[in-house]
Amino acid sequence: MLSRLLFALFILLVTATCGFWLAGSSGLWVSINGALFALLVLDYVRGYQLEKWLRQGEPHSLIKLTGFWGELLDRIRRGYKIRDQSATQHRQRLQEFLSAIQASPNGVLLLDEEGRIEWCNQTAAAHLGLHEQRDLGQHIGNLVRDPAFTRYVAQGDYSNEVIIDGRSNSFSQLLKLQLQLHPYGENKRLLLTRDVTARAQADQMRRDFVANVSHEIRTPLTVLAGFVETLQSLPLSPEEQRQYLDLMAVQAHRMQGLVSDLLTLSQLEGSPPPPVTEAVDLKPLMAQVKSDAVALSALQSDEGLPIHTLTFALPDHLHVLGSRAEIHSAVSNLVNNAVRYTPAGGKIDVVWALDTEGQAQFKVKDDGVGIAPEHLPRLSERFYRVDRSRSRESGGTGLGLAITKHIVQRHGGSFHVQSEVGAGSCFSLVFPSARVKIETEAALALASEL
Repeated sequence: MLSRLLFALFILLVTATCGFWLAGSSGLWVSINGALFALLVLDYVRGYQLEKWLRQGEPHSLIKLTGFWGELLDRIRRGYKIRDQSATQHRQRLQEFLSAIQASPNGVLLLDEEGRIEWCNQTAAAHLGLHEQRDLGQHIGNLVRDPAFTRYVAQGDYSNEVIIDGRSNSFSQLLKLQLQLHPYGENKRLLLTRDVTARAQADQMRRDFVANVSHEIRTPLTVLAGFVETLQSLPLSPEEQRQYLDLMAVQAHRMQGLVSDLLTLSQLEGSPPPPVTEAVDLKPLMAQVKSDAVALSALQSDEGLPIHTLTFALPDHLHVLGSRAEIHSAVSNLVNNAVRYTPAGGKIDVVWALDTEGQAQFKVKDDGVGIAPEHLPRLSERFYRVDRSRSRESGGTGLGLAITKHIVQRHGGSFHVQSEVGAGSCFSLVFPSARVKIETEAALALASEL
């Protein structure tokens, strides 16, 4: 500003001197007025250029001004640059914020004052069956028609959440969603969705577990209490007493088996995986499993003979690294279940085999009645029964498959079920190659010499 003033005074002084020298006092005033007019015109031209540049809205276009207007132009350009940098930073932060919300396992929807969708992330769209772009501006009540959610929105009290059924591609597993609204801004609302299917399943399994354990223990206790009361209150012959005591022993054995299975399952869940130092020879193990299966099949016959066709196939010198007791429990559970639930005259194939990846596969296949698809995902749950009456008649505790699944998972393997109603079932265990060992002929010969 000072330089501009000094420049103006210099111009006035020069023009005034020239005018006075050429025309005296009259020339002095004419030259001063002319200089002022020229300065005003020059300032107007520069100001007009700056105003035109601002009006065009192109802060990065090239324009050069000197003096006061040039300094003002530089300050405006710096302001534009700072504004652009700040806007870029805000856009980056907003994009990072939106990316973080997109990565969230919970669904997020922004609703305006009328309840219309302003924005939603991919998780919310998947939970509620929405389209991220097409459904923007749609009222949430028109897209989520669950009666529980409609009542929740209408009541206006959002301190608690609401549980509704979500969109699922699986008919065997229904998605459960927890929704909660949070007011923000000027009458706007934030809707959060959370997948609580696992929690709902865990709660249901806990309730089923308590109910089933209570029922399984109460039934033999009721029988035992009835027999004890009979023995205490009625005069019975030795033959009748022996008969009642035998029935009591059966119920006591049933409770003992249930408690034993519960303890086994608890120990499996709380203990570390079995070491790989013990090589379990499957040949003698399967010989014992086959003997038990034949005896169990014979028990179901009035003549004391097996009522099933049992075939066992096992590669020579196959070993599995792990716990012999656990592996025996797992495979015997599957074989005994096949014997119990396969009708008389049925065929049961028990096979150990190696796949192309070096994994050991144990399969038990029967030609029984099969299992409906809706039961397959829950077969390994504790106490889950496809047919409760048949299970109790066969003497099972409802924990065998749960124990088997835990054992194979502890050995790093997996549990699989394939079944079709009327075509039988196939239960299989897969042990990883790290748990498989095959003794070669040379190694066996050396061991025999030693």
